[in-house]
Amino acid sequence: MMEETQVVIVGAGPVGLTLAIDLGRRGLRCLLLERNATTAPYPKMDRSNARTMEIFRRLGCADEVRAVGYPPEASMDVFVVTRLCDPPLVRLHYPSVAERRAEIVACMDGSQPVEAYQLVSQNALEPVLKRVAERAPNVTARYGCEVTGFDQDADGVTVRTRTLDGAEGEVRCAYLAGCDGGVSLVRKTLGIPLSGQGSLKTLRQVAFWSEQLYEKIPIGKGRHYNFADMNESVIVVQGDRKEFTLHTNLPEDADFETELRGLIGFDVDLKILEARTWKFHLLLADRYRQGRVFLAGDSAHLVIPTGGLGMNTGVGDAIDLSWKLAATLQGWGGPGLLDSYEIERRAIGARNVEAAGWAASAVPVWRALVTPHVRDATPEGEALRKAIADSAAINQRRMHEMRGVEFGYSYAGSPLIDTEPGDPHAWDTCVYEPSARPGVRLPHMWLSGGRAIQDLLGDGYTLLDLAAEADAAPVAEAFAALGAPFETIRLNEPRLRQVYGASLLLLRPDLHVVWRGAALSGSAARLVAMATGQASG
Repeated sequence: MMEETQVVIVGAGPVGLTLAIDLGRRGLRCLLLERNATTAPYPKMDRSNARTMEIFRRLGCADEVRAVGYPPEASMDVFVVTRLCDPPLVRLHYPSVAERRAEIVACMDGSQPVEAYQLVSQNALEPVLKRVAERAPNVTARYGCEVTGFDQDADGVTVRTRTLDGAEGEVRCAYLAGCDGGVSLVRKTLGIPLSGQGSLKTLRQVAFWSEQLYEKIPIGKGRHYNFADMNESVIVVQGDRKEFTLHTNLPEDADFETELRGLIGFDVDLKILEARTWKFHLLLADRYRQGRVFLAGDSAHLVIPTGGLGMNTGVGDAIDLSWKLAATLQGWGGPGLLDSYEIERRAIGARNVEAAGWAASAVPVWRALVTPHVRDATPEGEALRKAIADSAAINQRRMHEMRGVEFGYSYAGSPLIDTEPGDPHAWDTCVYEPSARPGVRLPHMWLSGGRAIQDLLGDGYTLLDLAAEADAAPVAEAFAALGAPFETIRLNEPRLRQVYGASLLLLRPDLHVVWRGAALSGSAARLVAMATGQASG
């Protein structure tokens, strides 16, 4: 008999795993298929941003993720250097996780997230998410099982599979999610093109191991060491401080160990683990949905990794898609709910592709100044190093300071979101101004009792009554008529009213603001129909 489930997810990277975990906790049966026999063996991405860590907090696994990553007291500084044994040209200071947590505890104006960022490489993150998925209800994770094709009809999708030992099978599902990366079979099968700029640059990523390197660096501890050399070299420190990656434009047949030892400049143990070629892209799928099949993560958008907008954008895709799939399959989501996934997330994908390109464009400004004489112990060499330092102190910052992109993004303009006067797209790339304008993620605030507002909110819709006096019955009745999860939370919190700009807020399951105001004024049925996709389609 053909296997059956509600959702099939293709690809068990961080995006596919996040989608599976959230679907499972929302009561949906899902099958996660990964062609590789196990999780990624070598590091790729190295930073889960603050918004992603907030999502992991909601999934109940933030502490597990931090346990395998960079320790909270470790320096997050970024260096520009000639060698690791030479005085740094630039040291950009960024708060450690411990320092950021202290700032979060003291923050009362909504400008900080509830979670700090976390350095954790993909080969450490995936096993954590895999364990969480495997213990989640309703989730089956199947590694070593490749999707070879699929067909969809009006009632569902038939997925064809093949295991590593050659056994073929079929799975029938209601919906299919392609989280299968930049070379996505799902996207190619659908015939969805990518638009933008592809193959902008070709680099090598060299994973290497050293027991001694991090402790022996004499110029100060940090997470990124950018070298003023002709090969555009960068050494990235991974979470365990034993594993590192070198990013360089050296040719594939280069002697990477000799090159590394030259960059380091002092004796240290060193073992090359892997060298792979990869390319810079700024590409966006023309569509995120075709019928019952959806794209998420790198299958939908490919960015230059400057700023860490690849995996983190994909996790945002997963969280937007998961509750909408659940709502549709549980019967309370309207015909416009799944359509809104592309409307909301493709706009964010386009903005983040643009932001990644903007951040990446600044680095070549200082790198263009580098010559083979950069290390010369001459007045000319000293003047060159100063010019590079002056430029890098400005231009290296872009990729590390995109706070607005990370957690200021908005779904304003979506048919699921109420409108307010003003430009719905007026959010800054680098600056985050806390707001509860419809479309944005609800800013983190501490309640008067010391609890985070996000921790009080459930997995359904919430009417947040910050004056504890509204008549919520019409909203509750409208949600109940659809069978949609809903609760009213009443709090007398003047400080939250001030930051949020209203005493009443309607929140979605993903904690984005649907509507805010001083009174419902008979609009309950309209708001519920809009928020659940019943009013569009």
